[in-house]
Amino acid sequence: MTERRKVASYGDAGFSQFLRKAFARHLGHSTEDFKKPVIGICNTESEVNRCHTHFGPIVEAIKRGVLMEGGIPLEFPTISLGESFTTPTTMLFRNLAAMDTEEMVRAQPLDGVVLIGGCDKMTPAQLMGAASADIPAIMFTGGPMGNGEYQGQTLGACSDCRFFWQEYRSGTINDEQLEEINESLAPTAGHCMVMGSASTMAVVSEALGMMLPGAAAIPATENKRLAAAQETGKQIVQLVSKDITPSQIMTREAFENAIRMIMAIGGSTNAVIHLVAIAGRLGIKLPMDLFDQIGKETPFIANLRPAGKYQMQELYYAGGAPAVMKELKDYLHLDELTVTGNTIRENLQGVKAVSDVYRDIIYPVQQPLHKGEGIAVLKGNLAPNGALIKPKAASKDLLKHKGRAVVFFSIQDMEERIDDPDLDVNKDDILVLKNAGPVGAPGMPEAGMLPIPEKLLKQGVRDMVRISDCRMSGTAFGTVVLHVAPEAAVGGPLALVETGDMIELDVEARKLALDISDTELNQRKANLKSVRPLAERGYTRLYQQHVLQADEGCDFDFLVKAENE
Repeated sequence: MTERRKVASYGDAGFSQFLRKAFARHLGHSTEDFKKPVIGICNTESEVNRCHTHFGPIVEAIKRGVLMEGGIPLEFPTISLGESFTTPTTMLFRNLAAMDTEEMVRAQPLDGVVLIGGCDKMTPAQLMGAASADIPAIMFTGGPMGNGEYQGQTLGACSDCRFFWQEYRSGTINDEQLEEINESLAPTAGHCMVMGSASTMAVVSEALGMMLPGAAAIPATENKRLAAAQETGKQIVQLVSKDITPSQIMTREAFENAIRMIMAIGGSTNAVIHLVAIAGRLGIKLPMDLFDQIGKETPFIANLRPAGKYQMQELYYAGGAPAVMKELKDYLHLDELTVTGNTIRENLQGVKAVSDVYRDIIYPVQQPLHKGEGIAVLKGNLAPNGALIKPKAASKDLLKHKGRAVVFFSIQDMEERIDDPDLDVNKDDILVLKNAGPVGAPGMPEAGMLPIPEKLLKQGVRDMVRISDCRMSGTAFGTVVLHVAPEAAVGGPLALVETGDMIELDVEARKLALDISDTELNQRKANLKSVRPLAERGYTRLYQQHVLQADEGCDFDFLVKAENE
């Protein structure tokens, strides 16, 4: 009996096997079938998670692939997290989903597992769980939605959700127009079709070597997605036969490849937290300085929203993630193992160069869309452990800016006061949101794209510098500084900012500084009262007691593997 085929504990291993055999007959399998590779299919289909409602045919295609290759597929459920249907935020439950995945993979008699994700937090949660369980595993996602359309304009969820809602608040579109736009924002099955968190983490899965090449960008509605699902089912059986596990694939070099891909595609800032967390499950540390260094070195070559022009459907036509990796090959560690059983170098040999027809979607590295800085890491007395900004999704004239802080003490405080006509604010001020981080919110929600005050919107203002210890959706845009660490709720310097303070942002110099003296800063710190709120009970209390800060991946401290452990 292998470690992966442990039986339920009844104090008699023989009886446990006998009992299992009796109950397994329910599925119609013979006793000989279970001598074949048993493949778990971790299915996160859910009607409450609209991005996962179409998984039925995908699961069936995976099962066909497993059977074709001589394995036995057994489907099982785990937690499903849908961004727009989960209160207060899916990030609060990412670690719970990761624990669910890990424990179910460990506890059940599986030789290998196919992970089926899609919506933002599901793919990283499953990769975290797979890294810790460390049996042969392969990632597959439900795919991006097809493009929406409104009066000849391509729509993308949820960059246009945010854009048109802001225009509605400013009074430039009416209720009828807003409803018509709403009908077309999410027109098909699948996850968001811009380069938001879901698309970024799908591409990251390929770059890490945990997903079959090309699978990330195939639209949810394309026949080729079912073909890729079937190939995934076949390949997991091969991984089991070769005993290739996630720890052999997700090496430090593989994570560096993934970081490069994030920078090359203008990926979501959320991917930084997720990559740090996945790597942490393997005892690999990814410091913020590494992200900044790779960001400066890596050409930005994928012209994708919200930082660019196109969406996942167009990336698919242009060749998907493999085409980007082919273009980026001189920047990658090419000898890293992947779920194909081959290295990245070997996988890329069969990938065609980008056609001239698609050169406005994927640029050559010699003539990139931008020279670098898909994501920049800022530091200073306001963020000693780092903060993030997407320079190419920001306003150029605000990348170096000094302004007066207008402070909100919580998300609720912001919601109550942001549109108050008496709010003392002007376009050159800096909006600051405190206590919205992992512990303070709790769960670090996607509230970082603070609304522009209504009175300024009606004056034509569409962007301001905004600073917070929370996150923003990968579909969002603007001059938004996020993930300030340590957060305010645990006594980070952000807790010390007061309305009227001057703050300096200098992205080129990687500076985020509160312009007050050290003496004043220390005095405020000495007078700071404890603001660490704790939930009364349950999972939320556990989360607040054990969650790490943004620069450490927001995993639980007791789940991170020590280096060289």
